[in-house]
Amino acid sequence: MDSNEGPDGAIGQTVSSETTPPSAETSTGADLVMIRLLMGVYWFDEALQSALKAAGWPPISRTQSLLFTNIAAGEHRPARLAANLGVSRQSMSQMLADLAARGYVRVEPDPRDRRAQIVTFGVQAGPLRAAAAAVLRDLETELRARIGEEAFQALSVGLSAVWGDTPVVVAPDAR
Repeated sequence: MDSNEGPDGAIGQTVSSETTPPSAETSTGADLVMIRLLMGVYWFDEALQSALKAAGWPPISRTQSLLFTNIAAGEHRPARLAANLGVSRQSMSQMLADLAARGYVRVEPDPRDRRAQIVTFGVQAGPLRAAAAAVLRDLETELRARIGEEAFQALSVGLSAVWGDTPVVVAPDAR
């Protein structure tokens, strides 16, 4: 049988249980886009951490790395940063105090709301951010080589699309 020929003699891909997506009842979750996105974040962050460590940069945790990513993406309120990272406001406050002492962030009163604070990058963050950006560009080049230009462009376009507000969906009953 030709490699493109199915068991019934038809030309095309043979669908087997190995390539058929699992049903919701049997899924382990590994086939879900969210899981794949998370694994991609881990791939990038682990490579970033490793490269920075090898170059002699002081260690930062994954949570701190994700904090820097959120600040770079435009989030500057400690409460939103804590929510995005899934940590308590108290934990965020402690992390920000540590990073401020190291010169990586500045925490200042919000000039438009005296009750709020604004988090921005500190002076010491400049060289680290430049090093991280260079590593991330190299990682994108590596990913492009591994998955191919077409897949890389499709991924980039899909992630850059406007996804809209967080949707409201209904979960199955807990009963």
